[in-house]
Amino acid sequence: MCGRKSECALEFEVVAENPMTVFHVVVAIQDINDNAPRFITKDTDLEICESASPGAKFPLDSAQDADVGRNSLKMYTINPNEHFSLSTRESPDGSKYPELLLEKPLDREQQSSHRLILTAMDGGDPPLSGTTHVRIQVTDANDHAPVFSQDTYRVRLQENVPRGTSVLQVKATDQDEGVNAELTYAFLKAPGSTSLLFKLNPNTGDITTSGTLDFEETNSYILAVEAKDGGVHTAHCSVQIDIVDENDNAPEVTFMSFSNQIPEDTDLGTVIALIKVRDRDSGQNGLVTCYIQEEVPFKLESTSKNYYKLMVDSALDREQMAEYNVTITATDKGKPSLSSTTSFTLHIGDINDNAPVFHQATYVVQVDENNPPGASITQVSASDPDLGPNGHVSYSIVASDLEPRALSSYVSVSAQSGVVFAQRAFDHEQLRAFQLTLQARDQGSPALSANVSVRVLVGDRNDNAPRVLYPALGPDGSALFDTVPRAAQPGYLVTKVVAVDADSGHNAWLSYHVLQASEPGLFSLGLRTGEVRTARALGDRDAARQRLLVAVRDGGQPPLSATATLLLVFADSLQEVLPDLSDRPAPPDPQAELQFYLVVALALISVLFLLAVILAVALRLRRSSSPAAWGCFQPGLSSKSGPGVLPNYCEGTLPYSYNLCVASQSAKTEFNFLNVTPEVAPPRDLLCEDSSTDQAPPNTDWRFSQAQRPGTSGSQNGDETGTWPNNQFDTEMLQAMILASASEAADGSSTLGGGAGTMGLSARYGPQFTLQHVPDYRQNVYIPGSNATLTNAAGKRDGKAPAGGNGNKKKSGKKEKK
Repeated sequence: MCGRKSECALEFEVVAENPMTVFHVVVAIQDINDNAPRFITKDTDLEICESASPGAKFPLDSAQDADVGRNSLKMYTINPNEHFSLSTRESPDGSKYPELLLEKPLDREQQSSHRLILTAMDGGDPPLSGTTHVRIQVTDANDHAPVFSQDTYRVRLQENVPRGTSVLQVKATDQDEGVNAELTYAFLKAPGSTSLLFKLNPNTGDITTSGTLDFEETNSYILAVEAKDGGVHTAHCSVQIDIVDENDNAPEVTFMSFSNQIPEDTDLGTVIALIKVRDRDSGQNGLVTCYIQEEVPFKLESTSKNYYKLMVDSALDREQMAEYNVTITATDKGKPSLSSTTSFTLHIGDINDNAPVFHQATYVVQVDENNPPGASITQVSASDPDLGPNGHVSYSIVASDLEPRALSSYVSVSAQSGVVFAQRAFDHEQLRAFQLTLQARDQGSPALSANVSVRVLVGDRNDNAPRVLYPALGPDGSALFDTVPRAAQPGYLVTKVVAVDADSGHNAWLSYHVLQASEPGLFSLGLRTGEVRTARALGDRDAARQRLLVAVRDGGQPPLSATATLLLVFADSLQEVLPDLSDRPAPPDPQAELQFYLVVALALISVLFLLAVILAVALRLRRSSSPAAWGCFQPGLSSKSGPGVLPNYCEGTLPYSYNLCVASQSAKTEFNFLNVTPEVAPPRDLLCEDSSTDQAPPNTDWRFSQAQRPGTSGSQNGDETGTWPNNQFDTEMLQAMILASASEAADGSSTLGGGAGTMGLSARYGPQFTLQHVPDYRQNVYIPGSNATLTNAAGKRDGKAPAGGNGNKKKSGKKEKK
């Protein structure tokens, strides 16, 4: 391990973590005396000329001791004899070798050879020794020994020189002549490694290289050279070769501590690796600097001799860069400089630092109604750039404008795919839109989430047929009738078909068509308005009673339709129509018999009540003895059975104050009671046989508002002033309306009207005669080209009770006349 070094030490570094610290450790290896001196050969032959004079010195082969210091070889000894002594000499490299000294002249004739025992001893305790035998042969005289020009030769040689490079030449001379002056050179006691690196020419003394010299292995060589003449004389010298270092070794990079995966939230300044650099060269050639070639968020920081720390220099983000290929370059300061590179990969570990992100800011979904339950209506998608569970996204519904209990019955979402399913069939007429809030949540710890709004619009399908509001069927299922003046001009508004469609948009855009007509071309029908108008004047050959079958179609694909039957009667007065209607057989009614008995009982109770009232009034008048009070009971004013309308009433308006009861069906007994108030008219015949009898003129200032004019929506053509009708036909129509109101007060139903107390004339004489039994569908009526619906703007229909709507029509009618 240590070789021949006098001081041997083992150096290494210890790295401690948390905190990271480097300790330099030097272990000094102490030598013990475990090696005895050892001679290369067991026997040494030496020739000495007999002419050698006392004091001549003869060097002997030295012994080798692997120990150093005080345990190394210290001295040589020989067995006592009279001719020789031994001294220990030290060579320039510090090694000791024995030298034999001739003490007494030799005489070959007396003793031709001598045997000595050479002992080498070291300085250990106890000392160890080694021996060899020296055989001395006494030869004939050779007067002069060779002599080197220098005792020690020194030379400097660059390492890595080619083989065969000349190192130097040793030179020795001999004053003898002939064979005794011929010199040969040889390495003396050269180690095996030295003989492999250098070669000595035995004739010229030239030393050349025979191997590769490496300063890092051995920086100096000492060679012993011997010159021998033709006789027995020799000379010795030493050659010291110093190797000059060259920058032939590139730096080496070694990782003492390294972590190839770090989390992306690593703090700045965190040590990732501890790096050691080493250059086997010396001096400037061994000084090394390190740096990182790429632009990476890391830096190298020198901590101590040849040590560097690889540290985090800036923030890391795995989503931007998942790994870094780092190349560290180590460069020495030699000329030219040498460098080496080491590359490695740093993997950035993921943390849950990114919330899911939806691909759209909001989602708007259009779903047609009547969709199949369980069908997919949309899919939301969110992405999370994190890895593993941190990037695994699940979906859920966290909020909605629907009721919490009803939400699960409407929609659901797949937690894995984000597909939104409809749990039921949607109905546009019940739910047109609703809003969901969906959440995407990752599986990190802590979990991160994001929300998105999903608006579901339920599209309309043409799944609702139009519904006809007017004309409506009577309680018995028969169609109602409308009257048309015989003198009606072309364009006269007869009536209006009113229909609604629960659908919306194009599916609720209604059109009106005539399917059948008794007299084609007599009436025209508005395609969009449903207004029935006269197309021409009534001819003599035209029937007085007309029937129209009207189809109402919507704009859907395929279109849906409904039909309505219109019965139109041409008459100048309502009296012309009533006999025909009364003659019509009543439809069979399962409850007709029960109603008959109820009417009879009610009539009897009413008669008894009226008789009691009459008797009480008579008694009161009798007590007052006023002749005028009995005028009411004159024979000319007695009641009689007959038609509900006086056959010879005066032209104009009816009397101003009256109480009248008319049975609704001619088959039932009619009871007419006429009560004339004295303040209104004198006690005389109210029938006014003479047409010249004066009557109170009608009040022409009694006007109808725009909403009360004839027609369903007040759009009928008429007098813009809205005065009370003063022509015969309109007066008769109003009288018939009043008679019908009185009749309904006595009989709870009517076959001539479209509802409770209206006779089907509410569409002609304003909203005070409403269809109370029909729900208000005006908000569902689609107006083409507009987003508006029919509304109750004036509030007259819904907020104001119709006159005579509670069965008190006789009283209300009387108050209006007053």
